[in-house]
Amino acid sequence: MSKRRNWFCGSDEHRISRRGFLSTAAATAGSMSALNLLREPTLAAELKKQDKRVILLWLAGGASQLETWDPKPGRPTGGPFAAIPTSVPGIHISELMPKMAQRMEDTAIIRSLNTKDGSHGGGARMMHLGRRDEATVKFPDLGAVLARELGSVDSKVPDNVSFYTATEGRGNAVGQAGFLGARYLPMSLTTNSKPDDLARLESISELDHKQRHDLRELLSNRFIEYRHSDSLRSHNEAYSRVRGLMASDKLFDISEEPQSIRDRYGPSLFAEQCLIARRLAEAGTPFVKVSRAWWDSHGQNFETHLELVSELDHVMSTLLDDLKQRGLLKKTMVITLAEFGRTPKINGSLGRDHFASAWSCSLSGCGINGGMVYGATDEDGQTVKDGEIDAGDLFATIYEALGIDPHTEYYVGSRPIPLVHEEASAVTEVLA
Repeated sequence: MSKRRNWFCGSDEHRISRRGFLSTAAATAGSMSALNLLREPTLAAELKKQDKRVILLWLAGGASQLETWDPKPGRPTGGPFAAIPTSVPGIHISELMPKMAQRMEDTAIIRSLNTKDGSHGGGARMMHLGRRDEATVKFPDLGAVLARELGSVDSKVPDNVSFYTATEGRGNAVGQAGFLGARYLPMSLTTNSKPDDLARLESISELDHKQRHDLRELLSNRFIEYRHSDSLRSHNEAYSRVRGLMASDKLFDISEEPQSIRDRYGPSLFAEQCLIARRLAEAGTPFVKVSRAWWDSHGQNFETHLELVSELDHVMSTLLDDLKQRGLLKKTMVITLAEFGRTPKINGSLGRDHFASAWSCSLSGCGINGGMVYGATDEDGQTVKDGEIDAGDLFATIYEALGIDPHTEYYVGSRPIPLVHEEASAVTEVLA
């Protein structure tokens, strides 16, 4: 299998004129300073009409590809678990994922990641940014880009939410808006599943709260009536957005869900946060990351994965079912990703170590050609033998599937910076 280097998949949905985009961008470049977001307004509006979302299941610490998407049963590196057939003939995954095995039609497995960074910090940054920062440029992470590309200025819900309530590896869970600015940083939840200080104070009634808002708006509108100032308008937008975010408080409260739905997801923290992620996606939040730690199994790898993969299998399959039944899966992409995989070699502690040379991830739902496997590793999983891709190629694939040209260029000062590194291209076989 060879990797194709096409920028567009050819579908109407993805047919975006890069030449037209750049032409418009070049015409306006001279009037912009600092960060210039060279956008064709009609293009941006069209993308947002498509109403796409992403839920990233971040498997912090590095999940084993051999105990999930790329099993090697019967080989010295294979470990004790078998491979089982899936609902798609010819595709086998670990026996630890029987529920996902019956739901492969909406999922594409990529088995050929070679990201060349086996450190927690460096690998996590790579798989959040799609590239390495430069000395003079801090790049936005996936959530910030999607908040910018798919979110709305006047949105009543948060557009970038990150759950990381474990302590292990939290410092590696990059939340970086880079040159896009703080507006696109995630709402980071690190101590519980609900934002602190988001709800209206009990001492202020809803009527009082509304009247205060109306008075502030009246005075503000009078003040700016004969003035032309972007900063003043931004100030008003910020107030409007805060009220919207306060109104979204209930999205984080799963007690609003029927008990039957809560039971389907299960009682674990990961399950509950995935249910909140579905509620946020349903309400219009473009990007939600739910982190599950800690997969760093240098010892007792198989016991660790028996517990964590079983939970992932149940929660992920429930999430996909829930999205599908609500008609949301076609516009919501679900990603499983980590900073790297685990070594095929089993060490003396019955563990697997860090491994970034030949590992796997999965993409489900929006824009994805489900029921397929892209790329392959050798019989022991030591190297990629077909379809090798890097982090930039993966990000380009994600952007293309969402209808975003991965070679869209932002400008930082006078420098054009594409969403992915210059050599990256989407894996067209994975795109619907």
